[in-house]
Amino acid sequence: MPENTRLSGSIDQIELGFVEREAIPRLLMKLGIQLHLASLSLSNTVSILEIFGVKRARSTVHNWVHKADLQPESGRSPDHIAVDETVIRLNDEQYWLYAAVDTETNELLHTKLEPTTTKVLAHSFLTELSEKHDVSDAVFLVDGWHSLQDACKRHGFDFRYEKHGIRNSIERVFREIRRRTFCFSNCFSNAEAETADEWIRSFSFAWNQLI
Repeated sequence: MPENTRLSGSIDQIELGFVEREAIPRLLMKLGIQLHLASLSLSNTVSILEIFGVKRARSTVHNWVHKADLQPESGRSPDHIAVDETVIRLNDEQYWLYAAVDTETNELLHTKLEPTTTKVLAHSFLTELSEKHDVSDAVFLVDGWHSLQDACKRHGFDFRYEKHGIRNSIERVFREIRRRTFCFSNCFSNAEAETADEWIRSFSFAWNQLI
């Protein structure tokens, strides 16, 4: 699919039902959301909007992204899913990010930010994943984390241990998420973990449109 088609499709899917009194054209609001989620910093996003005569604070663009409530589409039927946990830092605190990636497309299927990692949380993450997508016939690729292996067993999912190989897809995604959440934390030092969790889902939406 041509890259410009993916970009325009992504913008078309951004709903602005939350808008009440915003005076600027909705297309420019969607552009601001898309540019930031596609990796542009808030400062640079604001600078781009100023070219079109729109002057808004960085926090305003952040609020647009938050209120748009974007997230990956449901209803996928992947053959292989890489699942993993990784530590990210937010406001100098440590959180655990659970993520599932379709290894064929590199699309993010589901994410969840938690303050710790346990077997119960891993099981809950896979429950949410299975509610969003048809994963009954998928092969789950896990590394050494026993919590996700245990969760796969409890769900009755077919899984295998794989450290590298096609699991490298999720490492690429995690590297980008860590880079972006670091920028997020620096821009919003007082942001709650719930807000960061919502932002990561929005990022997942944009990631799936652009890869």
